[in-house]
Amino acid sequence: MKKMLLATALALLITGCAQQTFTVQNKQTAVAPKETITHHFFVSGIGQKKTVDAAKICGGTENV
Repeated sequence: MKKMLLATALALLITGCAQQTFTVQNKQTAVAPKETITHHFFVSGIGQKKTVDAAKICGGTENV
């Protein structure tokens, strides 16, 4: 039982989440996000190599 509790506590300590928010040209927008993307990373974010093409999602670089 103690090993299971320790393993669970350790698993919770080494995982986590982060949220990234971008403000463009210091302007407030009343538009809801077009797309919400979630990537999972473990062990303090080691190996974070996922990228998101904002121009593709927003319909061109002029909208980013």
